[in-house]
Amino acid sequence: MTSTPSQPRIAVTGSSGFLGAALVPALGAAGWQVIRVTRTAGTGAGTAQWDPARGLLDPAALAGVDAVIHLAGAPIDTRWTPEYKRTIRTSRVDSTALLARTLASLRPRPSVLLSASAVGIYGDRGDTELDEASTLGDGYLADVGRAWEAAAAPARDAGIRVVHPRLGLALARGGGALAKMLPPFELGAGGKIGRGTQWMSWIARDDLVEALEFILRTPALSGPVNVTSPNPVTNAEFARTLGQVLHRPAVATIPPFVVRLLYGELADAGLLTSQRAVPRRLLAAGFVFGHPTLESALRHELLSSHASRLV
Repeated sequence: MTSTPSQPRIAVTGSSGFLGAALVPALGAAGWQVIRVTRTAGTGAGTAQWDPARGLLDPAALAGVDAVIHLAGAPIDTRWTPEYKRTIRTSRVDSTALLARTLASLRPRPSVLLSASAVGIYGDRGDTELDEASTLGDGYLADVGRAWEAAAAPARDAGIRVVHPRLGLALARGGGALAKMLPPFELGAGGKIGRGTQWMSWIARDDLVEALEFILRTPALSGPVNVTSPNPVTNAEFARTLGQVLHRPAVATIPPFVVRLLYGELADAGLLTSQRAVPRRLLAAGFVFGHPTLESALRHELLSSHASRLV
């Protein structure tokens, strides 16, 4: 892509992932020249190579960028081993620190860095409503979240506007958590996990992409921003709504011990925890959700003409 003098340039890490795959074309359509920051050598124009594990990122590859969105990080939705837990942490913390140091060294510097975080930073909080002013929680994912956000300090100290979008569970057809949930629900064997009282902070992927674009062009937003639907639901309500949209029963209950057998530590650290996060700052800044309710989001994702094969 050839840039013009008026075309802003943005670098994106994690561009081939579940979120990045939707974000990059949306940014292009919005007029950004996108530079994909990848680990793969020789990927041609519009890319910059890095190797966070080795601390390698050529500042020249990011020269002249106006903004950066950092999404890179190892998936957490797999069984954890001690080694993989280290990977989860280092893939977030070390990559963020490398990127922040590099951006701080640039002249001129980009005006904004969106460095992803997650609602797991709040820990297991039951029915408590959580906004950006809420205290942070305890546990492995909360500890990772603290270190992840803190690693961006060099960019913030250099005067770059740093935003930490605390992401909820992104829902979209053909990928992410929703794709893993669908098979048992389509067979009529879906249902709640455990008691089903744990809150789920979710967001339609289309809204997530729109929210990130909105944050880019809203200078008043910095620091933590919950990027979640304004209407979190309990796990039982999620199961019930998904079953209704698919016209399938959703009365099964997956006992906690089964979840622990399948997922190990991830069960108690993620699947059985409760975060009732709300996007207080996004709403106050004027962001409008396209799919604010779970039923609307699921119908959009699963019942559109090109997704009808799923139902």
